[in-house]
Amino acid sequence: MHELSITQSIVDAVCERADGRPVRTVRIRVGMLTAVVPDSMRFCFDLTTAGTVAEGAQLEIDQPPGTAHCRACEKDFALPDLVLLCPCGSADVAITSGQELQIVSMRVG
Repeated sequence: MHELSITQSIVDAVCERADGRPVRTVRIRVGMLTAVVPDSMRFCFDLTTAGTVAEGAQLEIDQPPGTAHCRACEKDFALPDLVLLCPCGSADVAITSGQELQIVSMRVG
């Protein structure tokens, strides 16, 4: 389960930035194409925050959808999964969103 190591890295970064202050909320952005399961990440967050300044913090997860741009027909389209194929039939596409994995904000105090 790679969510555990990803979540541990997030908690480590949040705790370092909190500088001893209690963390109340952590907001992250996890694109739909990252293959990260939000429910698993929430479970791991509760485990990895135990005994830290982030213990009891709320984890908020934004999940931007996957989108791509077709170089053949010049159209943007939704990507519900990692099948990189434009509705026009072309596989010459560039992913434009959905692969984000970042800490957006945190509330301390």
